[in-house]
Amino acid sequence: MMRIGTRGSQLALWQAHHIADRLRSLGHEVTIEVIRTTGDRLQEVTFAEVGTKGMFTLEIEQALAEGRIDLAVHSLKDLPTTLPDGFTLAATPPRVDPRDVLVSVHYASLNDLPAAARIGTSSLRRRSQLLAQRPDLQTMEFRGNVDTRLRKLAEGQVDAILLAAAGLDRLDKTEWLRERLAPEILCPAAGQGALGIEARIDDAATLAALAPLDDPATRFAVTAERTALAALGGGCQVPVGVHCRPHSENRWQILAVVAHPSGRPILRAESTGTDAIALGCAVAEQLLANGAVDLLAHAAPPGVAHP
Repeated sequence: MMRIGTRGSQLALWQAHHIADRLRSLGHEVTIEVIRTTGDRLQEVTFAEVGTKGMFTLEIEQALAEGRIDLAVHSLKDLPTTLPDGFTLAATPPRVDPRDVLVSVHYASLNDLPAAARIGTSSLRRRSQLLAQRPDLQTMEFRGNVDTRLRKLAEGQVDAILLAAAGLDRLDKTEWLRERLAPEILCPAAGQGALGIEARIDDAATLAALAPLDDPATRFAVTAERTALAALGGGCQVPVGVHCRPHSENRWQILAVVAHPSGRPILRAESTGTDAIALGCAVAEQLLANGAVDLLAHAAPPGVAHP
């Protein structure tokens, strides 16, 4: 019996059941254990105030270390770039749409939003890039699961919200999805749209069972993105966007953005190549050479330093 650990949100459960179904189709027996994380307990506290790396993964990794579960299914963008000793990223299944989206009841696109429109987002990355495009907009701290955020939007608390396309697509909640934002407009988080399956590095049976779920193209892209994020010293709550995609035959393109929380200044870098780690390092080096350290320092919680 393979035991999957997951958060209890609707999206997290969808993801866990998706992986469970994949494993069952390969002949494995699977159960799912719901684990409440720090991020789930502190729904009314801003991400900046929580300030904990792995806020959506720590308790799940504790269960994994203690042998209470055999694997953990994460949204890869929530998984720190450096895993604790003894753990490995065992599989990265095929990625879905990595883009961010504008969701609104009344407005069809980012350009259609009126001056001073209220935009809900809990992400410093989204907020900073949005303000770089539209400094006239008001950003509002917006936490909660997908249903909670959509309810707040329907109640008129904001004029629009920014979310990951993957969550809305997976949950079939696209009624108010108005615009899928190109990475050049709003660069996604490293690993966005991908799942990360974490397991113990010495659990040979589980690693063998998960191997067929790994998608090489997704693995390449997220390795490049996570390499760049790690080189910048960032976690999931810094204003860093990184997106890697196929460019031409056997070559890939990577885009990366670091922004001041106010939206200005904003730094951009891109590179093409055939090696995932080299690509991630290349854009990180460009950004660091152009002043990314200073911008990241403005976004760091007290006491947290960047390279």
